Amino acid sequence: MAAKIRDYLAHWTVAVPIVAVAALILTWGRDLPPPAVVIVALLLGAAVLAAVHHAEVVAHRVGEPFGSLVLAVAVTIIEVALIVTLMISGGEKAQSLARDTVFAAVMITCNGLLGLSLLVGAARRHVAVFNSEGTGGAFATVTTIATLSLVLPNFTTSRPGPQFTPTQLAFAAVASLALYALFVTVQTRRHRDYFMPITTAGQVIDSEEHLEPPSNRTTYLSLGLLLLALIGVVGLAKGVSPSIESAVDGAGLPQSFVGVVIALLVLAPETIAAVRAAARDRVQTSLNLALGSAMASIGLTIPAIAIAMIWLDGPLLLGLGGTQMVLLALTVGVGTLTIVPGRANVLQGGVHLALLAAFLFLAASP
Repeated sequence: MAAKIRDYLAHWTVAVPIVAVAALILTWGRDLPPPAVVIVALLLGAAVLAAVHHAEVVAHRVGEPFGSLVLAVAVTIIEVALIVTLMISGGEKAQSLARDTVFAAVMITCNGLLGLSLLVGAARRHVAVFNSEGTGGAFATVTTIATLSLVLPNFTTSRPGPQFTPTQLAFAAVASLALYALFVTVQTRRHRDYFMPITTAGQVIDSEEHLEPPSNRTTYLSLGLLLLALIGVVGLAKGVSPSIESAVDGAGLPQSFVGVVIALLVLAPETIAAVRAAARDRVQTSLNLALGSAMASIGLTIPAIAIAMIWLDGPLLLGLGGTQMVLLALTVGVGTLTIVPGRANVLQGGVHLALLAAFLFLAASP
């Protein structure tokens, strides 16, 4: 046992979170020169990969579908922290940052992660198989929360512009949080079997087949290192965010593209984990990650932003533009047709990836 612990401590995924936090302490509140920005960005990427590893260790210990929740909630913590910190320092240009980031997260998860998972799963097995009951319920919840939070602000009349009144924002926040809590209850207790991975032969996989679950000591160590990695990711991302904003401005891209960059950054752990699961014929696990991240992104971010607006100045713009609503509606329609059969091939995966490409292109060139 002692030898195993020493081997584990020698792994790079243990050193990276500690180094990331140390770098955060050294660079916090300072203007970084270009070479330092490059080093911090590389360390940030390594911290993201380390977070993936430790989240997977914890997930393997607790099993599905609890494991998917670990990474989804962890990623959402990163997203909320980045949005709030950038809104505090961003001024007027950050009024729509929450909307842009949350919508980008929905499009990336419901089209990018979902499409990539189906493509990888179907490429190896010719068809990707998943539980349509659990996946359909998750997708319906994502659709409802997204519509309540990102579409309705355009049609309310109590306040001009794509924004809620404080009372309406409070209702949307409570409704989002309640639906997310209800989904977690269904996923982990009442209908846990709906979210278990199944093989192409229809066999339920209740655990990893060839790997011994990690010990409690290793699990707790990974949980602590996961928290350190997340702190490092949030802090280092905040440090390089001025460079990101400058790069977006220098490239002639709209300011809303900053939200896309943030979403791509914080969803990197989910993307890696989802592709790995799909390659192991666990497409259901991949879809749990994708839709769970989309749901957590809205269901937890909107309430957190609603609370932050108590002390933040300026309006909070939540309503999507016309192009964004068309893309969301198309995603909902295509996603429904993909999920209902419970089986998908490379065509469905390619269609979702095409929708993601359209979103990214129109975000850069509206």
